[in-house]
Amino acid sequence: MYPSVTSDKAILQASRTLLQEQGWTALNIRSVAAACGVSVGSIYNRFGSKSQLVAATVESIWQEIFCLPQDPGAFADLLSCVAWLFQRLEESRQTYPGFLSVHALCFSQEELDAGQRRMERSWAHIKQFLLAVLAQDPQVRPGTFHEGFSAEDFVDLLFSLLLAALLRKDAPCAPILALIRRTIY
Repeated sequence: MYPSVTSDKAILQASRTLLQEQGWTALNIRSVAAACGVSVGSIYNRFGSKSQLVAATVESIWQEIFCLPQDPGAFADLLSCVAWLFQRLEESRQTYPGFLSVHALCFSQEELDAGQRRMERSWAHIKQFLLAVLAQDPQVRPGTFHEGFSAEDFVDLLFSLLLAALLRKDAPCAPILALIRRTIY
């Protein structure tokens, strides 16, 4: 007999492991329940549908990818922060093959909105972090940001470039770092 309950954290960990080892097709309520050693009903009690489970799994992967280092001083400037982001993205390509380029395709049209909201919530956190690092960066040229080109505008542009780099298998970090140097330093 299966235990009736497990934590959301354990369910999401099992979901990520299934995704790593077997790909998207393995991510379903029955396989996650089996991996957790609980009943299918236990998973449905925590996540009302497969789409909710998949959306929560995607969000947990984004959170894992962008889990900040313990040392708050690890990012002395925006360049080191962006280099770290690229390193994390490359590591995630190894850990979750195909995730960065195909996870949005795993949602049906009606599921896409909920998944998009979860993704955007994770991305908003990353943008806020980039803004905080930028605000503390002693190398930023005075007068770089103004009414016509704010720090928020720059972070939005930078984040768009990072997302575009996700879609490329050979996403080079160097051109984005060079752009940062020319634009703000």
